[in-house]
Amino acid sequence: MGFTLDKVVPWGRSYHEYVSMFDLKEADLQRRILGCGDGPASFNAELSRRGGNIVSVDPVYGFSADQIRCRIAGTYETVMAQLHQNHRDYVWDTIPSPEQLGQIRMFAMETFLADFGSGKQAGRYVARELPHLPFADKTFDMALSSHFLFLYSAHLSADFHVQALLDMLRVSDEVRVFPLLALDGLPSPHFPVVEEQLAQQGFRTAVKRVPYEFQRGGNDMLVIKPA
Repeated sequence: MGFTLDKVVPWGRSYHEYVSMFDLKEADLQRRILGCGDGPASFNAELSRRGGNIVSVDPVYGFSADQIRCRIAGTYETVMAQLHQNHRDYVWDTIPSPEQLGQIRMFAMETFLADFGSGKQAGRYVARELPHLPFADKTFDMALSSHFLFLYSAHLSADFHVQALLDMLRVSDEVRVFPLLALDGLPSPHFPVVEEQLAQQGFRTAVKRVPYEFQRGGNDMLVIKPA
């Protein structure tokens, strides 16, 4: 069965969240960046507006802006209810309330939707999915994965993670993944296996503390480079 939109709960993050999650410095933002599983985040739109070089891949880009907008509208209240129910699982320092978070997310997703048509035509939004990327070797300087790998450890196997990361490393010089927690708030059980497999393939991994924590305890990023 192919990918369907009813599998998706769109929840786009902002440009500033990406910068903090991945500890992106000004020099990083000048690099050729690939975003894997970006969904309706505004990072591509805003970085492109700033003159950046970025491509995002996600199966959701196979749908129209109107279809994605309808799915956002259809799932928004459910997401907000879950945020209220699980309020203690999150850190409400920078963002003081679920309502304000909802406003930030909706602004990010509206920014994405406004950019999606022209961005897709320009090749900045590509409807593909991990673990197989449609790019030549070393097309990018850096590949990012936000809130997909490790987060969905209950749904995606350790082997999937290894294959996805190896393909990201095939098309880029460096990979960064955030967060390293699963949906239950615990460290991903796949992490030790993934780290060992990557080392055997000739890559070095480092866990770096970043200036972003919303999911409680989720302020570590994985950085992978050739050994």
